Amino acid sequence: MTYVVTENCIKCKYTDCVEVCPVDCFHAGPNFLVIDPDECIDCTLCVPECPANAIFAEDDVPADQQSYIALNAELAKQWPVLSQMEPAPADADSWNGKAGKLQYLER
Repeated sequence: MTYVVTENCIKCKYTDCVEVCPVDCFHAGPNFLVIDPDECIDCTLCVPECPANAIFAEDDVPADQQSYIALNAELAKQWPVLSQMEPAPADADSWNGKAGKLQYLER
């Protein structure tokens, strides 16, 4: 089982999760993070570190977020690895918890 970054990360892109990952499985796009399912070792360390509560075990991804399983796998192949914490966008807190953010995903 792998872990999956879901919709609430879009435009929040907090990177607290990256800091604790022992295998550098996070990849960063312009306004979203993804987890490479081939690199994730299921350690769970990232889950409690996410201020947006956007990371779920693959088996626990909410029904309305299931498309993010494939999206993480797809974008992890395209985006660079992120191995260090970076500052969140200035308006991240204002986006945290908003629904319907997929339309704002920048590839």
